[in-house]
Amino acid sequence: MDVATPSHVRIQNVLGRLEMIIDNENNRIGVDPTFDLKVSNAHKSRCLYELTMLQRNGGEIEIPATFVAQTRHIRRKLEANSLKVEAHMDAIRSVVDILKTAVKEADADGIYSEQQFRYSDV
Repeated sequence: MDVATPSHVRIQNVLGRLEMIIDNENNRIGVDPTFDLKVSNAHKSRCLYELTMLQRNGGEIEIPATFVAQTRHIRRKLEANSLKVEAHMDAIRSVVDILKTAVKEADADGIYSEQQFRYSDV
């Protein structure tokens, strides 16, 4: 049986937070218009930073098998998350392209052309 060291408890806490953040993001991307992807990403980055610091400060600590299994589980969730974020960003790019096209077409509708504002006889 593994003994819970302070480092192990911290790792377990960070892994738990990371998994909650990923689950929340996966559930809300593309569904909740109030969801702030930038804030969620900052929270994920913070957890990954904390894990890196714990590993770096802990030296050669032995990672319990339960953490390895949990890490693999989180990795699968991160892979799904990556696909969702990529699809979300593609959708945003599509909307931006549609808006750009609409603005260009509105500017080029002939009502106020650039030539009307030129002074050719000056």
